[in-house]
Amino acid sequence: MARYMEALTVERGGFRIKVPESWWEFDVRPESRDDSIHRMVTERLRAHPELAPHRDTFVSFLRKAAADAWKSGALYCGCMAESFGGDTPITGSVTVSLVGGRTGKGDPLPTDPEAIAAQLAVKEAKREGDSWRKVTTVDIPGVGPAARTYGIEDVPVPGDELGRTIRAVLMQTFIPVPGQEGKVALVAGSSQVLDLAESFFDIFDAITSTFRFVDRP
Repeated sequence: MARYMEALTVERGGFRIKVPESWWEFDVRPESRDDSIHRMVTERLRAHPELAPHRDTFVSFLRKAAADAWKSGALYCGCMAESFGGDTPITGSVTVSLVGGRTGKGDPLPTDPEAIAAQLAVKEAKREGDSWRKVTTVDIPGVGPAARTYGIEDVPVPGDELGRTIRAVLMQTFIPVPGQEGKVALVAGSSQVLDLAESFFDIFDAITSTFRFVDRP
């Protein structure tokens, strides 16, 4: 998985971030995302025919990632879906969303990293195989401090009326947006490949460390 060091810079209105060159970015809008995913998978398989047996897995993963990203208000969604010789492809995603909130009195929620971290719950695994979550603060070069959670979490399936969850490797970094009271850029990395949790934490941290705000024209 060392290929994530080959970086591609993605710039959007207000921010830029570097992602692994082999990752996929696609249109997450409901009216066009299926066509976008179909084209990307077809192009990737044309270049790498050895991945053909995993076509359905890639398509299913990318469709779900796109749907989840759209529901979360993502401004960017990048995914990896690679085969490293095993029976199951290695998949993961990173999204960037602009989020905010207000108190019951209508005041903007604080964006100070220490204040955010204090509101985030730590979860200890009571026995082997349980979900868990750690809370910390990190310093992003050129940006400053940010609150972060990471762990193995049971993530609710969006829109599922039965309240089902999916267990995933998850890292979320809350970066205060300069000049916008109560707003943070949420950089979220996730993967369902639990056996590679530590490797994905390293990848998500490396990607998040490249996040920068840029001036709008």
